[in-house]
Amino acid sequence: MTVAAIDCGTNSIRLLVLAGSRDAPQELAREVRLARLGQGVDATGEFHPDALARTFAVCDEFAQIIRAHGAGKVRFVATSAARDVTNRQLLSDGVRERLGVEVDVIPGQEEARLSSSGALCAVDVTPPTLILDIGGGSTELVLADVAGTILHSVSLNVGSVRLRERFLHTDPPTSEEQRTSRAFVGDLLDGSGIDFAAVASAVGVAGTVTSVAARVLGLEAYSRDAVHGLVLGCDDIRDANSHWLATPVSEIEGEPCMHPLRAGVIGAGTLILDEIAARIPSQKILVSETDILDGIALELL
Repeated sequence: MTVAAIDCGTNSIRLLVLAGSRDAPQELAREVRLARLGQGVDATGEFHPDALARTFAVCDEFAQIIRAHGAGKVRFVATSAARDVTNRQLLSDGVRERLGVEVDVIPGQEEARLSSSGALCAVDVTPPTLILDIGGGSTELVLADVAGTILHSVSLNVGSVRLRERFLHTDPPTSEEQRTSRAFVGDLLDGSGIDFAAVASAVGVAGTVTSVAARVLGLEAYSRDAVHGLVLGCDDIRDANSHWLATPVSEIEGEPCMHPLRAGVIGAGTLILDEIAARIPSQKILVSETDILDGIALELL
């Protein structure tokens, strides 16, 4: 069996094509494109026409890849941005036209479950483990035991795009904007129901965490193999956050491994990451290159 999973987030759209079985999957294709579907969603409650156009261009590209591999099952999962809009039907119609499948807008709890199963499938950690997925529109936090059973999960209505658009208006952000952002994120984390003091290990997934890892390693070209399994310390995260919050977006765009559509929100994303890491006893985050996308694809198999 060959399956294709698409994870459509607020900032990025990713494709994974697997063949074989869940116990022995063979990766045929793994692609990521930044389309920033969530552009302006926090302020307007609607998808912007430009964001939809970028998203549909990616769907056209992914449709060719899926056809080339002969995938028999395809699942298109949408998360935070698609949950919050009034014109979701435009996305649904465009995806159906290009990929022949319906958009599956999953709730935060389902997103947390898939993120957890995907993140833990390729790492060795000590439970209880906190899995953190900082997206563009929301942040998923999952506390899991040794068997991967979810002890507690929460989807926080804050992500890199949402935080940037709501609070960090100046380029680069002012000290007052940063203080306001940290207070907002801190209140959400402290009221999340996650017992951070009980966390024995933490696993971070998705673009914010992997961008920090690439910077720490000094990569000129991105490498999944190099990034996967890297342990980020609190100083690593804080240094990256301080740098990106103090640097104009135009300069960040020119940095190695940095996509222009991530450059504008990476400071906000690492601010969230910094606040999470500060609450974990070890103050260390293990980077995993497997995440919700892998969880979706493995379930299809």
